[in-house]
This record gives sequence, structure tokens and C-alpha cells, in this order.
Amino acid sequence: MQARQRVITAMAGVAGFAVAAAAILFAAGAQQSGHTNVAAIGGPFTLVDDTGVPVTDKTLAGKPYAIYFGYTYCPEACPTTLLDLTRWIKQLGHDADKLNYVFVTIDPERDTPKLMHDYLSSFDKRIRGFTGTPAQIAKITDEYRVYYRKESTNDGGYVMDHSAMIYLMDADEKFDTTIPYRENDASAVAKLKSLASQAPTS
Repeated sequence: MQARQRVITAMAGVAGFAVAAAAILFAAGAQQSGHTNVAAIGGPFTLVDDTGVPVTDKTLAGKPYAIYFGYTYCPEACPTTLLDLTRWIKQLGHDADKLNYVFVTIDPERDTPKLMHDYLSSFDKRIRGFTGTPAQIAKITDEYRVYYRKESTNDGGYVMDHSAMIYLMDADEKFDTTIPYRENDASAVAKLKSLASQAPTS
């Protein structure tokens, strides 16, 4: 019975991720073709960072950025992605400082600023953590077309099923592309270098 439940949950997660990915690709294509009747990816938000300082979308304005949505209790996708991003940041060399890097929680009930700060200490120091109220997280995830859902576990706890891609945004907060989960290093670094090349020079 438990195995069957896990399979159903996994299938639901794959289906949800596929829908989210399709929505992102559709919205991105519409943005690039100039369609205005499709919601854009990204938008205004108000959160706090992992030191407790209030942040908004304007905190990231003026510099391209990579933004990832996950949670600190994530068993695999999030630590893997953050380790990958840490490695890619190192491979970027001097270009790394031309970008901002953000990890936004989808689990605000547990992910306090302090917990996120402690968690992110295991990764590149340039990766900032953002959290907020459930309503604030719901707003930013809606802005970025992020799929996530709470799944109860047999021990009375829960895990978060969620999409696992890094969004790359330009200095004007416009969507550029994504880095899918477990993208190979060469492709991911090439995308980040391309994004860094769009950074303002002044």
C-alpha cells in the first residue's frame, strides 16, 4: 500500500512538473514573440533574506540573476542543485560576481531566515536565501510559474513536491532561460556566462 502511494505521489509530481515546465516554455515563447495576453515570468515580491533584512524584486534589479525555488528539508533535488550551482559559480571565475544568486523557499512554515542562513552556509556564500509568509511565497511562486505541493508522510510530517529548475533573469528582470535539474556543467556554465555578458558595465 505504501509503495502504491509513493508511485501515485511520484506520478502526480511528474505530471505537475510537466505542466509547470510547459507553462514556462509557453510564457517564454509568448514574451519573445511580443504577445501581451500571456502572463510573464517573474514579477514584484516582498520577502526577507536569510539575515532577516526585507527584500523586494527591486533588490535584484540592475543585475542579472539566477533564482531557484526549493526548501531546506528537501532530500535530494535542492542540495544537488545548490551544489551544482556552487560548482558553476566557481567555474565562472570573475564573471560570477556579475550575477545575483537566490534560493527562495517554498516551505515558509519551517524555513526561517536563520534556518536558511545555516543551510546555505554549506554552499557558495554568494547564494542568498529568501523567505516570507505563506501568502508572500504564494505570490512569488505564482509570478514565476513555480509548481509546488505539500505531501503528507506516514510519520505525520510532510515533504514538498516541487519543480526543480533554475530561472535565469536579465538585469531588467525579464526571463532569459532556465537551467533544468541535473543540466550538464558545460551547458549550464555557458548559459550563466551568456547571462553575465548582459550585465551592465557601469
